[in-house]
Amino acid sequence: MTVQVAVCGPGECSDEDAAAARRVGELLAARGAVVICGGGGGVMTAVAAGARAAGGLVIGVWPGDSREGASPDLSATIVTGMGEARNAVIVRSADAVISVGGSWGTLSEVALAMRRGGIPVVALGGWRVVGAGGGDVPGVRHVATPEEAVAAALG
Repeated sequence: MTVQVAVCGPGECSDEDAAAARRVGELLAARGAVVICGGGGGVMTAVAAGARAAGGLVIGVWPGDSREGASPDLSATIVTGMGEARNAVIVRSADAVISVGGSWGTLSEVALAMRRGGIPVVALGGWRVVGAGGGDVPGVRHVATPEEAVAAALG
């Protein structure tokens, strides 16, 4: 069965996060993985563009009531009308989750993936735990490069 990897990240992101997401998309496509994302801008657009440029398949799980506004690089768009609740569909459909950058929506996807359990959850950039004790969220593997992210997700 084909491996499906969710790539999560903010709809508005830095140029650095967009470049990292595009590279993650290219690498996942090269390994034959199907990319699942939220279908919007920022990290989602970048990962879709990278995967499509490398001949990959990209599924967008869109929060709206129509495909209007979804990334043009998606192979298919699943219209949910669910708003941010669609994050659960993205995570449940994945064999691994890679987050690139950070936002509240991205954090919710990481949390849902951790609650689900049993799948690799990889963070490339994004938020780290600060304050009392600091450190990383238990179970989330933090990496420094797109290559490390894909290797950690696919094993």
